[in-house]
Amino acid sequence: MDSLKAKIRSVPDFPKAGITFFDITTLLRDPEGFDATIDAIAKPFGGKQIDLVVGVESRGFILGGAVADRLKCGFAPVRKKGKLPSHTVRETYDLEYGTDCLEIHSDAVERGQRVLIVDDVLATGGTAAATASLVQQGGAKVAGLAFLMELSFLNGRDKLPDLESRSLLAV
Repeated sequence: MDSLKAKIRSVPDFPKAGITFFDITTLLRDPEGFDATIDAIAKPFGGKQIDLVVGVESRGFILGGAVADRLKCGFAPVRKKGKLPSHTVRETYDLEYGTDCLEIHSDAVERGQRVLIVDDVLATGGTAAATASLVQQGGAKVAGLAFLMELSFLNGRDKLPDLESRSLLAV
């Protein structure tokens, strides 16, 4: 996994001073790195009969769509408020500096489906927990959450206590 980590660019002071942004576009543009990433994210869930992958805006779309293809299942996006064209369900969650809102189409998940949630980074866990809530509101089961990278010092797993979460890389 160190070879994948080496392909991720660190950008200091973005989006604001004191924050280091992990830019995965350098990994995504590398064909072997991208392929290895998708394989590594999908592999632990290969035998879990995943019906649907839900990808979280926006880098979760890139990873999630490719993972869905590998797992031979469907894909549904979770987006920021007002970005989806049809009827949605919404989940508002707390951030360290306020609140945010995520939406999914009301018909995106079906009762009883096994859903894998995919995103690029697990940070404080708010986005992941809100996405899990949206999936569960639709009557589906969260079969797991998969992340490319986890910022473990932010303790995001604490907001996902009863959910299987896997991260390829930890910082």
